[in-house]
Amino acid sequence: MKIVQILPELDAGGVERGTLEIAAHLVRLGHESLVISHGGRLVAELEQAGSRHIQMPVHRKALASLVQIPRLRKFFMEEKPDLIHVRSRLPAWLVWLAWKTMNRRTRPRLVTTVHGFYSVNAYSAIMTRGQRVIAVSASVRDHVLKNYPRTDPDRVRVIYRGVDPRNYGVHFRPTIEWHDRWRAEYPRLAAKCVLLLPGRITRLKGHEDFFYLIDGLKNAGIPVHGLVAGDAHAKKRDYLDELRGVVRTLGLEADITFLGHRSDIREVMAVSDIICALSQQPESFGRTVLEALALGKPVVGYDCGGVGELLGEYFPSGRVPLADRVRLVDTTRSVIQNRTSPAPVGMPFTLEAMCRRTLEVYGERVS
Repeated sequence: MKIVQILPELDAGGVERGTLEIAAHLVRLGHESLVISHGGRLVAELEQAGSRHIQMPVHRKALASLVQIPRLRKFFMEEKPDLIHVRSRLPAWLVWLAWKTMNRRTRPRLVTTVHGFYSVNAYSAIMTRGQRVIAVSASVRDHVLKNYPRTDPDRVRVIYRGVDPRNYGVHFRPTIEWHDRWRAEYPRLAAKCVLLLPGRITRLKGHEDFFYLIDGLKNAGIPVHGLVAGDAHAKKRDYLDELRGVVRTLGLEADITFLGHRSDIREVMAVSDIICALSQQPESFGRTVLEALALGKPVVGYDCGGVGELLGEYFPSGRVPLADRVRLVDTTRSVIQNRTSPAPVGMPFTLEAMCRRTLEVYGERVS
């Protein structure tokens, strides 16, 4: 098969990582893989694994983006892919407007993936127009069917994101060289219970709840240190400054470290004691949560959306009612004191299962 995946950019995030994983799997099986995006730091990795990258400005929410429609249509006519897989709303509109004018008998099949709990409106509805619609969790499937009742349930497929046990397993340990660098750079973590909050710096990720948690555990006499791993978009720099101000106000300057973007987040998770997932709104899946659980790390998170699904499956004792800061402190303290560990991660949450199921969808006949 010849498959085109399209998304806004290739910088960092679960959507981007999933795109690269499917692309690499396609190449390994002898298929032809193309990815359209505006570009980003992951392009080199994509191309190194054997895919072609086509740079187009399909990321900008502006009327000017409409000029990409004829360009996309021309590209599809020339390349003749078997299937187009769209992973975001703006590219989905551009692709759909190009695709619907093509010959119905010869045009590529169209698959969309609903990666999140998008706001319910006509703009988001485009993600339900694929001939097959992939939902990244049961929670997302239910969201789609509830809010877009015209969506045929028979077109929806739940495919969980997956981890590679070879890269994320309970036996994984960072190299001695990495460990030495880490200890030298962050000596204040010694003899502390280290809590990690990974994710982009946005208001929805629960950073203030994380600071409250560190403060509460510290006041309870538990020696803790909080790590915030993730970068802030240029437009979010003011919020990052605001968060640093909250840390100062709470007197936690010596107890919170902002790590910025980390390409070694797996290693950081491996040397942390507890991973936190504190999004203020339900997350569609929670890829980082799955990776942490696969590493054998306890996860404390809000019991909603995809994160709640994962915790219910592998670490029920880490579930906390959404936005309940008091229960958050109590639950984390219990996890620390009891030293509980998650159940082993397996099917259907493996990378192999995700790739296999996705290719099965690619191969389905559509009317």
